[in-house]
Amino acid sequence: MKLSSDEIERYARHLVLRDVGGPGQAKLRAARVLVIGAGGLGSPLIQYLAAAGIGTIGIVDDDTVSLSNLQRQVLHATPDIGRLKVESAADAVRRLNPGVAIAAHRTRLDPENARALVRPYDIVADGSDNFATRYAVSDACFFEGKPLVTAALGQFDGSLTTIRAHETGPDGRPNPTYRCLFPEPPPAGTVPTCAEAGILGALAGVMGSLMAMEVMREIVGFGEGLVRRLLMVDALAMRFETLRYGWDEANPLSGTAAAAQPAPQP
Repeated sequence: MKLSSDEIERYARHLVLRDVGGPGQAKLRAARVLVIGAGGLGSPLIQYLAAAGIGTIGIVDDDTVSLSNLQRQVLHATPDIGRLKVESAADAVRRLNPGVAIAAHRTRLDPENARALVRPYDIVADGSDNFATRYAVSDACFFEGKPLVTAALGQFDGSLTTIRAHETGPDGRPNPTYRCLFPEPPPAGTVPTCAEAGILGALAGVMGSLMAMEVMREIVGFGEGLVRRLLMVDALAMRFETLRYGWDEANPLSGTAAAAQPAPQP
């Protein structure tokens, strides 16, 4: 896939990277990435994927832009208040990089539509803000055989991992699923929402940017990815830590008794 002269200039800083270069940039241009959520995590994620020259970016969101979003959701601006986030996000991408194709999915991802949404894409990046969506998208990625980059935010902390649960690791054991890491969602009401607890706006930028970098690493194939590793960011102490986790044979997707169990419900 030959790059045009404009693309060579636009992506010049990628092209001179030994671990990316022309072949890596061609992989980015050919890639189809589905982003769940155009909010705090999705905003920097979508911006950097577009800037990197991802060929097609799908965006799933059913919400509209509100004034309180703008403290952290930097893809949107004051004139976008009241607009659908998928429309505002699509316009922002076109301004940034008109060579990127956008597929706007004005819907909420749930167990009924998740598999159909993720199926046409090469990789999924989940920036949703609730456990029901995280379980639905991670289950769909398992059944559709898609890699998943997923992150979450707290007030001053964030986490990030990559799930390739449809594959086997170097040790011959299955890679862990999201349900190996978090077997059950927390009881309802125990985790306050962003509106209730608050969130440091710049932290969303840090974690969304890390998501974009992980997506690009998965597509191009450089560095050590976050499969079987959970990156944890503490913005109060300015500390980054990595926790290793593994396959749980009791998980309902790929566990030893999975074939005899009904499909899990978030």
